[in-house]
Amino acid sequence: MTQTQPAPMDGLAQLRAMVAGVLPTAPIATTLGMSAFDVPERGRVRVELVPDLTRHGNPLGTVHGGVHSTLLDTVCGCAVHSTLAPGERYTSLDLTVKFLRPATDASGVLRAEGTVVQRGRRTALAEGRLTDADGRLVAFATSTCMIFPADDGAAG
Repeated sequence: MTQTQPAPMDGLAQLRAMVAGVLPTAPIATTLGMSAFDVPERGRVRVELVPDLTRHGNPLGTVHGGVHSTLLDTVCGCAVHSTLAPGERYTSLDLTVKFLRPATDASGVLRAEGTVVQRGRRTALAEGRLTDADGRLVAFATSTCMIFPADDGAAG
């Protein structure tokens, strides 16, 4: 008896399966407390985080820059992920973050949105914007990702 394997999913379908709870989410999302993960279209991803200085704070009393960076890395990378064909993979080559204003508990929900700016055969460029509850820009990022074709034999 042979068992039929499901057709491989493209990146958009994988992310939407995570949103639907069919596939597990990334552990970092649980660790940080990310919520409202959304993939409205191919090449665009959103996620939210309610800042809690007891978990996300630095000694200055603001949200640690690593939290900003993780949110922006997540949305940039996932935006690229949403463009992948079945079997393709990617890895981040760089992430450049500009911190524009501090965030605290009083900032309200932080919203990160990532968008693919350019997608080629081997690389993709994405940008991310992190805003506070009043829509003010808290941080901005760009990320370059390397794309691995489905048949190149690279390690997953």
